[in-house]
Amino acid sequence: MSDTPAQRGLLGRVMANAGLLLGGRAVNAVLSLGYMALAARTLGLAPFGVLVLINTFAQFVGDIVRFQAWQTILQFGAAPLAQGRKSDFQHVVRFGLVLDLIGAAAGLVLGVSGAYWLGPHVGLPREVAGIAALYALTVAFMVPTTPVGLLRLFDRFGLLSAQAAVSSAVRLAAGLVGIVIDAPLAFFLVAWGAGTLAGLLYVGVASVLELHRRSLLSGLLRPAGPAPPLPGAWRFAWATNAASSLDAAFTHVATLIVGALLGPAEAGLWRIARQVADALAKPARLLIPALYPELAKLRASGGDALMRSLALRVGLIGGGAATLLLLVTVFAGAPLLTLVMGADFAPAAPTMIWQVGAAVIGVWALPLEPMLVSMGRPGLVLRVRLVVAVGFLIGLPPIVAAHGLPGAGAALVGASLALALGMLWSLRKLVRHERLAH
Repeated sequence: MSDTPAQRGLLGRVMANAGLLLGGRAVNAVLSLGYMALAARTLGLAPFGVLVLINTFAQFVGDIVRFQAWQTILQFGAAPLAQGRKSDFQHVVRFGLVLDLIGAAAGLVLGVSGAYWLGPHVGLPREVAGIAALYALTVAFMVPTTPVGLLRLFDRFGLLSAQAAVSSAVRLAAGLVGIVIDAPLAFFLVAWGAGTLAGLLYVGVASVLELHRRSLLSGLLRPAGPAPPLPGAWRFAWATNAASSLDAAFTHVATLIVGALLGPAEAGLWRIARQVADALAKPARLLIPALYPELAKLRASGGDALMRSLALRVGLIGGGAATLLLLVTVFAGAPLLTLVMGADFAPAAPTMIWQVGAAVIGVWALPLEPMLVSMGRPGLVLRVRLVVAVGFLIGLPPIVAAHGLPGAGAALVGASLALALGMLWSLRKLVRHERLAH
């Protein structure tokens, strides 16, 4: 089947935007492995595991309270921006900022209190509760995503691509100092927190400058009239928040469960394996943020057929690339892991293969969730994620207790497959319903 010019143009735009993101994320993947390797070699396996658990707990809180305002910006801002309705678009931006502020405030409260009350139950020694609570203040820098949504909606992926690299570069520079002075745990916590803040400042300034360039900044914080209604905005925001919170079950909560059952050292191995898996799968996953704006715009203009065609092509391209990277992991992952992280981290290699396998399944299914969200059905995404996450969290502790890290990896693969099949079933059901309705 030959592609139409419209299909080729959309796919080309997605690939071009993903390529812009890939430039920054490829650099960031190297920088991320670099700063983690420096911390691991300086601290040793067990203290590094404590660092991982503290950072993971903060990220977990951030995922729980974050409203994913960037998705709200795309969903509700695409139409008024395209139609030149400045005041309506600015209202969407203000709504996104309110979501970010609410999430940041909730994150500070939950992060600081949780470090004291929950820390010991996820493998954190009681003596680090104080510095863990201080590090939880960085949750306020992890939550805001309105600037990200604006840059994606404006197709400024070149600017956005550098955000993660800026954060990682700060951590890497501090890590170089840390290994020279044989720095303690607290030093690396400060360094990682500074990197998070640097990334937020960068993307925040870039989005403000872009708003100014497009004459959308004036009047943003001082609306001239009453705010127009945004039907369904709060429901959409809560649904996307809940969906992303459930996604944390497969990342941060899994790390915390490993730490609680096996200790900080095993949590460190699990986190290193996930870091490498994420780095290898990142090129394909970058198609997701490039795909979201195009789907939102097509939905706003009624191009449902093009939406489905674009999603299918993106899934095939991403899945093929991810499968090749899985083969690289199987044959070369273990020696590369030992080379970068040191011999103490070699036991993470088998777990890394499981995690890359889970990531590959997710990449093959990557267009499904953006399609459901762009079609105004974040609730379906939420229900699928809820069922899979509950099953995963119920099954993971006994599996980890019985089989250790390899069991956790196998459980993650099973959950990824269940999630992909659930999303596919939901999308097919929704498409059939819309066809019958028309």
